[in-house]
Amino acid sequence: MKLAIVGATGLVGREIIKVLEERHLIPELLIPVASPKSVGSTISFNNTPCKVLSKEDGVALKPDIAIFSAGADVSREWAPRFAAAGCTVIDNSSAWRKDDNIPLVVSEINAGILTAKDKIIANPNCSTMQMVVALAPLHRKYGIRRIVVSTYQSVTGTGIRAVRQLENERKGIKGEKAYPYTIDLNLFPHGGKFLPDGTTTEEEKLVSETRKILAAPTIMVSATVVRVPVTGGHSESVNVEFENDYNLAEVRNILENAPGVIVQDNPAENLYPMPLYAHGKDEVFVGRIRRDESRPHCLNLFIVSDNLRKGAATNAVQIAQYLLANHICRK
Repeated sequence: MKLAIVGATGLVGREIIKVLEERHLIPELLIPVASPKSVGSTISFNNTPCKVLSKEDGVALKPDIAIFSAGADVSREWAPRFAAAGCTVIDNSSAWRKDDNIPLVVSEINAGILTAKDKIIANPNCSTMQMVVALAPLHRKYGIRRIVVSTYQSVTGTGIRAVRQLENERKGIKGEKAYPYTIDLNLFPHGGKFLPDGTTTEEEKLVSETRKILAAPTIMVSATVVRVPVTGGHSESVNVEFENDYNLAEVRNILENAPGVIVQDNPAENLYPMPLYAHGKDEVFVGRIRRDESRPHCLNLFIVSDNLRKGAATNAVQIAQYLLANHICRK
């Protein structure tokens, strides 16, 4: 099996390589692909140096699977080219998520919709991903009517420039900025670009992607995205209104048995999810599970996950594993 990683030298690309090694998914040929400035350099995979190739050289090798994490513009241009060469593309960007003909997949929820005809598969936004992993089993049981979510998103979600900005600010060093404001000792309610109605693109993703993944177009979603000076993962305060009433003990039991979820919820011992716990892990952590007494059928949750892992790299690798295990892609 030949596996390409497009964007192999970026934050998510390097995390994909790490996840492949951890899960012992070692292809016969790994094809690292990156921008022209990185072509010719080497990366290490499974203790072996691999030369970074151009996109043209990568597609010429006709990989069986290509995991893209190089931005929407690159994906729009190159994912169809890889697909035309017989490759199955798993794309981490926003390029294909809204396309009705492209499946938007979270491995624990809806990988079963994939077929051999799906040559491009979209990976959801990281903030959507962790939320729906926790909410999907509750939706199946009680039916979700409305979600109100406020996110506290790591600078790693913006990329290496944002991480460097935070590190430089903490050291008192002037340097290139990814954000319009200082992020150290600060936060701002701004993720992505502002849309004409005052929402941001990151907030809009939480709405549209949640509906598509859960196959529930009538769910109402209200989102506010906040960027915080954290590198370990994204956190979310989530209020859910169900169609039907619920039993709190049953909710806990459902979450404790949900694939990919770890419940951390013991207020007596100050146990609750934090990026400090989630960093470097694949699971979605859920805590502060409590009834919202202000409205009928409402539940409060706090959800945390490493956005570079489950929010991007891990889910992409899990999709690749599903394709291989079910003989869906060429190999």
